[in-house]
Amino acid sequence: QVQLVESGGGSVQPGGSLELSCKSSGLFFVMGWYRQAPGKQRELVATKTSLGATDYADSVKGRFFVSRDSIDQMVWLQMNDLTPEDTAVYYCYVRSVRGTEEYWGQGTQVTVEP
Repeated sequence: QVQLVESGGGSVQPGGSLELSCKSSGLFFVMGWYRQAPGKQRELVATKTSLGATDYADSVKGRFFVSRDSIDQMVWLQMNDLTPEDTAVYYCYVRSVRGTEEYWGQGTQVTVEP
């Protein structure tokens, strides 16, 4: 059973920064983050493959940055210039190269408010 352990969520004022981290018990081709705001569907935030290719939601481009360490099986999300619209539960996500395996973390709350 693959385990994903997230940390780093919390509350921050608009314009602030937070960094999320996730430790995976396995090595996966795709590692990254999704989020789900109240009343909305879960959506991609950012992912990075083991080859270095990244994918970002348009709403976070230039503000959020995903990084990973394949040796330590960790992925981070640096979030800058946060807005209230970024408030959501953020989920660590991993997927195998063929997409036959995917796993989610338990989620960590990020709240952006004055």
